[in-house]
Amino acid sequence: MAFRGVCPLGLLPGWLHDQPPKRFERSARKEVPLLIVHVHVRVKPEFVAQFTEATIENARGSVKESGIARFDVVQQQDDPTRFVLVEVYRTSDAPSLHKETPHYQAWRDKVESMLAEPRTRASYANVFPDDRGW
Repeated sequence: MAFRGVCPLGLLPGWLHDQPPKRFERSARKEVPLLIVHVHVRVKPEFVAQFTEATIENARGSVKESGIARFDVVQQQDDPTRFVLVEVYRTSDAPSLHKETPHYQAWRDKVESMLAEPRTRASYANVFPDDRGW
């Protein structure tokens, strides 16, 4: 399969040739790319401060895990009840190991009643920067 054209951001010069993007080359070499998960959370307005505090505590514990490269907490500017947790895992089993930790379980139990709706998540493969950039 040939990849033609220019990457929309101009960041992947391999796309200018008939070469597949590096993430596909990496999988052919049996290296496991980073797993990036975005967890979307909507909190009841009266619990924004408590949710933020509990989530920062969870994030501080999470970044100490060997399987986690990053754990970012971002809050939507025009709707402070909406958050995205950006979780970057080094291995495919790191998410399940994370869910076994005391800090995650305490966070999950503490924030459950604060949520306005169930959390949703989407998983991504890293494209740019390469995995060393994380």
